[in-house]
Amino acid sequence: MSEFWNKRYAENEYAYGTNPNEYFKKEIEKLKPGKILLPGEGEGRNAVFAAKKGWEVSAFDSSSEGKRKADKLAKKNKVEIDYQVLDYDSANFQPDTYDAIALIYTHMSPEKRKKYHQKLITFLKPGGILILEGFAKKQIENNTGGPRDIGMLFSKEELENDFGSLQKLKMKEMDIYFKEGIFHDGNASVIRIFGMK
Repeated sequence: MSEFWNKRYAENEYAYGTNPNEYFKKEIEKLKPGKILLPGEGEGRNAVFAAKKGWEVSAFDSSSEGKRKADKLAKKNKVEIDYQVLDYDSANFQPDTYDAIALIYTHMSPEKRKKYHQKLITFLKPGGILILEGFAKKQIENNTGGPRDIGMLFSKEELENDFGSLQKLKMKEMDIYFKEGIFHDGNASVIRIFGMK
């Protein structure tokens, strides 16, 4: 999979733009800055935004090209991010470390999704916040981004099962119009989550 993402991120243009995801931006601005983890961070647009807002940012992605672009974007914005090239299996951070984790369009194999989601939650401090936006199953009907494998798209039932241990879990499936670079452009079906450990 890293080969796919390295090819996508090798272009000069930022595949999903350099502005943060709108839902991530809205929710992160409500929180007091602390330590945040951004898995599957790609080219760094959300990491750089969080760093500019005073967050101590850790991020990882399986793509070395993603890291290269993220580091370049961080330098341009005069911020520092700790970005590692890792996959979900080798991503091992200290338990109870982060004040927030944001999963922005981080789709993974259906066989490992629950395991990975529950692993990531262990890295959150008690009281820490999860923010998620990803494509719903209905997105398979659109040609505006996301995996073409319906098994990698989310249902509310699956995510409730994955994140059922969280408190104050708010989940909403909705249709949006978005323009995030050349690969996320148009009407999309998404699920948004906000929860607390």
